[in-house]
Amino acid sequence: MQFIYVLTGWEGSAADSRILRNAINQPTGLRIPVENYYLCDNGYKNGEGFLTPYRGVRYHLREWDRGTGGPQNRHELFNLRHSSARNVIERTFGLLKVRWGILRSPALYPIEVQNKIIMACCFLHNFIRSEMLTDPLELEIPETNEQTFNRNMEFVSSVDTNPSWTNWRDELDSSMYTEWLRHV
Repeated sequence: MQFIYVLTGWEGSAADSRILRNAINQPTGLRIPVENYYLCDNGYKNGEGFLTPYRGVRYHLREWDRGTGGPQNRHELFNLRHSSARNVIERTFGLLKVRWGILRSPALYPIEVQNKIIMACCFLHNFIRSEMLTDPLELEIPETNEQTFNRNMEFVSSVDTNPSWTNWRDELDSSMYTEWLRHV
């Protein structure tokens, strides 16, 4: 499996899922290759291509600062790592938006040009980071990829909960927890 991106809901789970379903069902809409996934919040269903945390289990990083110790079970470890990954990605996008004004507002360019602008900004960002030991812009960010497809690729076609996808998530969190226990 390959991680692609983060989806964060803004309007609430019903609206987020409806918007996502519409995006996938459009002839030229969102395409997620099978074996790839988006890291999502619980505004979305845990289904093929959309990996969500476990509901009703500690999740947000601030919940781990209450002196309760480390994860108590495999679901907590999974949610901690899910939250940590989302936090890094959201901070990265925040930093890119601070550094590159063109990313702060809706673009009037065709989607192909928008993709290239984002890639150029990421390239320049990485170049700057390779030349500087510390990045002063990181202090301004609050805590909190061009995809190519070939004709033979299969894509996710549904945003519904999928038992096999849920089983895959359970196997992933079991594997992560077993590995974590070896190093505790």
